[in-house]
Amino acid sequence: MASKIWSAGLRGVEATLVAVEADAGGGDFGQIKIVGLPDTAVSEARERVKSALRHSHLKVPRRKITVNLAPADLQKHGPAYDLPIAVSILALNNNFTINLSNALFIGELSLDGLVRPVSGVLVIAAAAQEAGITNLFVPTKNAAEAKLIKTLSVYPVNDLPQLLRHLQNHEAITALDFQSLAGPTSARPVTFDLSDIKGQAKAKRGLMIAAAGGHNIIFSGPPGSGKTMLAKSMPNLLPDLNELEQLELTKIYSIAKKTSLNDGVITDRPFRSPHHSASAQAIIGGGAWPQPGEISLAHRGVLFLDEFPEFSRVVLENLRQPLEDGFVNISRSAGHWQFPSKFILLAAMNPCPCGYLGDQDRICRCSPIQINHYRARLSGPIIDRIDIHIAMPRLNWKKLQIEPDQEINNNINQSPELNSEEAKQIINSARFLQNKRFKNVAYLTNAEMGVQAIKDFCVLDKAGQKLLLLAGEKMKLSARVYFRILKLARSIADLAGEKHILTSHLAEALQYRPRLE
Repeated sequence: MASKIWSAGLRGVEATLVAVEADAGGGDFGQIKIVGLPDTAVSEARERVKSALRHSHLKVPRRKITVNLAPADLQKHGPAYDLPIAVSILALNNNFTINLSNALFIGELSLDGLVRPVSGVLVIAAAAQEAGITNLFVPTKNAAEAKLIKTLSVYPVNDLPQLLRHLQNHEAITALDFQSLAGPTSARPVTFDLSDIKGQAKAKRGLMIAAAGGHNIIFSGPPGSGKTMLAKSMPNLLPDLNELEQLELTKIYSIAKKTSLNDGVITDRPFRSPHHSASAQAIIGGGAWPQPGEISLAHRGVLFLDEFPEFSRVVLENLRQPLEDGFVNISRSAGHWQFPSKFILLAAMNPCPCGYLGDQDRICRCSPIQINHYRARLSGPIIDRIDIHIAMPRLNWKKLQIEPDQEINNNINQSPELNSEEAKQIINSARFLQNKRFKNVAYLTNAEMGVQAIKDFCVLDKAGQKLLLLAGEKMKLSARVYFRILKLARSIADLAGEKHILTSHLAEALQYRPRLE
């Protein structure tokens, strides 16, 4: 009689249940044949499983064993099927007291029968919950991750003999109950505080607007103007992750094998800063069996691209769809993958190859052709998708030492000497308004609004409509930029605590567009 148990396979941030069926019959004692479109790692499972069963001194049928992974048209990938294959074989020769139809098994086996951790356990646990399965058997090191899903009884498995004793009701494994998601890490290190960065009031203001509404931002300035310091201060301005965001992020990091085996859950917003020499696969995601790239690891956080024009043209152009849609699609002959990528793009660049164009103290050595070639690396569609463009001049240290930060930001009536915690409180207030606004729709920030939401929540008075029409004609704004300006003005109004978008909010949003040259 054939046995059948449940496992699951990963595809993107989703998991599909896989039935693992085993049957014994015919000659060829000791042979295990795996069918059902397995890849190399799954095909090699027969050797790992045979060795694990032998070293664990467990009885198996003395016949040829055929293991089928269904559905047969779904390619099976990775070593996580080792444990369910072993259990399906053991079920042929042993009487199990638990209901196997209500249990799901996942894990890799070592040659001596130990159960090793695998990736994507949180995604698989969520799929088990949706399918109505309540018992989940996972490697011990993955248990903390799996118990983040409600309604599941999670059984941490150390080795095959321990699991067999439990299945035969000889020695029960203690199930782990649901553990609520942790709050934000209180001891998060503060790399840079806004109050530590002198001057650059406009850049600080732009950073706050970007954090409040989830807008993309780019700094342009000579070396030493504070671009990188400001960028690294941004994680301290962003609101704490809510439970839904924590689950989204932890699923991505679980698939990418970047979760901690101690607690499993991601509690802080990510700040990813890849080098400009990184490949398109590393940034966007991909591979023979696609894995999340930096844009997905930055989901709900910040992707900082320093030396922005130095990234390859392929990388820059591949950013278009994720910046617009909030996800990335990757197609392979084996199927289609989709990874979420709702991040704030924070880019930094020099005004020219040498970095000193427009600098009062240093002479630019670049020719007009070199400058044009450098700027042409950023295409119009990429520029359109960045809401806030800020030119940062070199800091005048003598002036700063004599008159430290006397600039005033009239829009929020606050001094630029705000520290990061004070700025975060203002940003949290703006996000609170957005949470109320979007309580019945699937948006978290103003930057995510679609056309209908813009019509509903970004209404201008007659003066504002006239100003935007005039600006559109003078600045040659595209339709995409038109809508992005409205969303940016909505965020500026939220920072000011205003219910309606005023002309001053719209005027400030317009000044963050790049100038035509």
